Amino acid sequence: MKLENFPDEIRPFIIPNHQGNLVYRCLGCGTEHSIDNLLYTCPDCGKVLLIHDLNFDLLKNIPGNKWRSIFDYRKMLKTPALKGIYLYHEFIGPIIPLSSIIYLGEGHTPVIEANSILQEKVGMKFFFKNDGQNPSASFKDRGMASALSYINFLVKDNRLSDILAICASTGDTSASAALYAAYLQPHIKSAVLLPHKKVTPQQLSQPLGSGASVFEIPGVFDDCMKIVESLSEKYNVALLNSKNAWRILGQESYSYEIAQNFEYDMRNKIIVIPIGNAGNITAVLNGFIKFYETGIIDVLPKIIGVQSKHANPVYNYYSEPDDQKRRFIPVNVKPSVAQAAMIGDPVSMPRVIHLVKTYNRLAGKESTSFIEVTEQEIMDWQIIANRNGHIACTHGGECLAGLFVAIKNNIVSKTDTAILDSTAHALKFSGFQDMYFDNKFPSEYDILPDKTLVNFPVLIHPDDLDKVPTHGKPLDKIDFEIFIKRISDEIADILDLKER
Repeated sequence: MKLENFPDEIRPFIIPNHQGNLVYRCLGCGTEHSIDNLLYTCPDCGKVLLIHDLNFDLLKNIPGNKWRSIFDYRKMLKTPALKGIYLYHEFIGPIIPLSSIIYLGEGHTPVIEANSILQEKVGMKFFFKNDGQNPSASFKDRGMASALSYINFLVKDNRLSDILAICASTGDTSASAALYAAYLQPHIKSAVLLPHKKVTPQQLSQPLGSGASVFEIPGVFDDCMKIVESLSEKYNVALLNSKNAWRILGQESYSYEIAQNFEYDMRNKIIVIPIGNAGNITAVLNGFIKFYETGIIDVLPKIIGVQSKHANPVYNYYSEPDDQKRRFIPVNVKPSVAQAAMIGDPVSMPRVIHLVKTYNRLAGKESTSFIEVTEQEIMDWQIIANRNGHIACTHGGECLAGLFVAIKNNIVSKTDTAILDSTAHALKFSGFQDMYFDNKFPSEYDILPDKTLVNFPVLIHPDDLDKVPTHGKPLDKIDFEIFIKRISDEIADILDLKER
């Protein structure tokens, strides 16, 4: 839709013109720092940062109903820079010119309602938001589009050059970082650190295919993260993990899209999110807070964070009901099928603590909960979801398992509507499905297959069928007709098909 065709009252707002004034704000000492330099922790106290717009209150001058119209009409634009997460430019990166924004097709992933069979089995109405349908097949592209757009802006403004972008990863971050860095070469190169043999082959192939320098490190993700932090402190590299506050900004788009998808009505809505490095739940909390403070939504939805028993530091923290007695203690993780969540010391934990308090205060009640599930529950529910028409990854299975536990524990009402985050594409974790079907999970996973969920291919080759087609050796007409009839009859018998 062309600009001149928009309604007169909306036209001045369709192309973003908010003059943002962004700063890094420390969650430890409260000090604000300029965004002219790439910072990941506070130079004064070493704590993590969030990006704050000092001009944010100016956004409140536009009524919430007008913001809703702006975003809805803006979706009709064909401008690439505004087709992805920067549809919400004023709330994500208002200092970044549209000419510096990187758009590779990220954002606006589909929200798919579960079929009636699955909803009845779970016990309430719910949807999956399929973030595996982002360009690199995971939600990480939201944050990477933000972080790399900002770096691209600094490069174009001659404030940075010859950047090496680096990250630690359990798979998805590395795939996303390598993809976006490859798009911006030769100005930006990428290197990724992965825990050796703890990333699926599909995920490993992605940064290799994008040309990144890939290093496998002994240990787990937390060990890789410490090395990346050390490199970012000593050398001129751009850290692309969720410690990077620009990543959080981009991932806030997940909240905005859910609000828009449900006509900005967040009453009786439940958002279920897996917790890994805690960047995603941080972004979702902050995104809904921003929309609430500007009147775009008038109710804050309930947020449920889910963790596996094999990596549960956030759950453990909130298991203590007395806020004054809570102490965060990192855990030693065990192997988990939810690999991106296999993190024992999430770097965004201070953000979670800060934003949960703010969120509950604004909501006027406890609107956040944290749930623990087993590895068995994760795999069972992932397969059940996909048997009912979804493409849920193991983290989507983790969310569905968490929702089921929340219903059993009366944390949510059966009259609510839940939106579950399936963070990546199921194909990235197909190896775990194979292990489930073959009953080959190592004992430390604590997973045994439910035989009713196991599925195998069936070879159809009747013993009395001597002649079958092979590559380069087709059958003659008579033998081929015999082949077709015998195979068809065998399949029909197995499936108990009735003749017309």
